[in-house]
Amino acid sequence: MPDVQKDFELIRQIHAVLVLHFMEGQKQSDIARRLNLSTSKVNRLITQGRKLGMVKIDIESPFQALTDLERVLTERCGLRDAMVTPSVQGSVETTLQQVGRAAAHHLTESLKDGDVIAITGGKAVSAVVENLDPERSFDVTVVPLTGAVQGKFFTDVNHLANRMADRLGGRTMLMHAPLFAETKDQRNMLMEVASIREVMDLARRATVALVGIGSIEPEGSSYYDLHPVPEADRKMLVGMGVVGEFLAHLIHSNGAVSNYALNSRLVSVAPGELSNCERVIGVTAGPEKVAPLKAVLSGKLVDTVILDEDTAKAVLNDMEGAQDVA
Repeated sequence: MPDVQKDFELIRQIHAVLVLHFMEGQKQSDIARRLNLSTSKVNRLITQGRKLGMVKIDIESPFQALTDLERVLTERCGLRDAMVTPSVQGSVETTLQQVGRAAAHHLTESLKDGDVIAITGGKAVSAVVENLDPERSFDVTVVPLTGAVQGKFFTDVNHLANRMADRLGGRTMLMHAPLFAETKDQRNMLMEVASIREVMDLARRATVALVGIGSIEPEGSSYYDLHPVPEADRKMLVGMGVVGEFLAHLIHSNGAVSNYALNSRLVSVAPGELSNCERVIGVTAGPEKVAPLKAVLSGKLVDTVILDEDTAKAVLNDMEGAQDVA
């Protein structure tokens, strides 16, 4: 017959230790002094309490809905990871900055000395760069994935690469080439220039590729900051089934690169070549990015997405609608 009195005293002692440790946050050494026990005894009592099922940890988050969205996105899209931030109603710019902060934290949390970070230009990547504030310097190399476009600060990928390297404490290798060559032959020639080929080879095997996801609608979309397109051509692109831009390549809804002449003049790593990178992080926000993001996810062009809540919901709702039709 069990010794009821002995069991009661043991359970009472375990309970006291568990309350002090888990609810009051006291260290085991402090509990030992308070209860006149050895630290090893306190440790054993905590272990016994766990085995007896006396410890139940329930973690609640005010952003549980966002966590649920991340889980669904990861499962449905076969992603390695997803991060969803709150959307700021009425301010796409503030929403984008919030996504940029989340992406900056995500990047620095997993960064290691010796890593190579390959980046595109664009407003989303610019938001990530401007929100980088690491607690220490990283011995990393930052390289562009594409040639550059002079003009707005976010279209110049060399500028963003320099800014990122400065903030992280690393170094850059710049690509001294335009994003668009004048002809396909000129593009092929540029891709064989030793200094350009060296940067691209490094970008193709980067530890982390950080990429924006661009739209071609509305007319003011950032793709037209890269290359102005006449209204007639813009309508033609939509008619061809083009839904977005990835690494400056125009892509269809399945993620395939469009057979559009401008794509053949790009000085850029090809979307399919990112599969050689250890991680490919897509960063985006805003209602106009829903169709491009769906295309990128359909083509398995990224393994991680960082985006806002409204965009995440719209993508998942569209996916559910497509399944219903099927």
